[in-house]
Amino acid sequence: MKGIILSKIEEKKQEKENKLLSSAYKLFTEKGINTTSIQDIVDDAGVAKGTFYLYFKDKYDLQNKLIIKKSQQLFKEALDNLNKDIIINFEDQLIFVIDYIINIVSHDKTLINFIEKDLSLGIYSDVNEIINDNKTGIKEIFIKGLKKHNIKLKKPDVTLFMIIELTSSTIFTSITKNKPLKIDEYKPYLYSAIRRIIKEK
Repeated sequence: MKGIILSKIEEKKQEKENKLLSSAYKLFTEKGINTTSIQDIVDDAGVAKGTFYLYFKDKYDLQNKLIIKKSQQLFKEALDNLNKDIIINFEDQLIFVIDYIINIVSHDKTLINFIEKDLSLGIYSDVNEIINDNKTGIKEIFIKGLKKHNIKLKKPDVTLFMIIELTSSTIFTSITKNKPLKIDEYKPYLYSAIRRIIKEK
């Protein structure tokens, strides 16, 4: 009985946090973070202002957690879809994940403008969600893939960080400003660079 009550309390807490995240994303993307107040967020979420501070230090902390959450969702969805395909080659698997994410954000300008160049926060953050799970996280899959395909890198974690940062910063500019090329024209250059990075010993 006690376990059921605790479970219900946790559900309620999660529900309130999700409402705040959802309202903040809507308001940040519609009005901008600078013109959105904490009061705006709690009013939209239908919770008390004090509740906000149970989950977040301020609206910038909330923004950071939202970027992490949105980035993690992108990686998780890409990995789930990778598992549905039979792709043997390790480089092709990595390109599949990146291409999948690019295709999503290319068609969701609100999302790419919100995340901006911070896609790597979905991997390199202290937020412990499924994407950082030791079996399903992109970091772990990357390192296991290197071992399986006998690809030796001095610092695999650094290599992955470089790949994600390169992807994040350049696709943002390509998608939002069409520079140096439109995203479909830019992709082959990006993927070629990623393949070269993986091959570097």
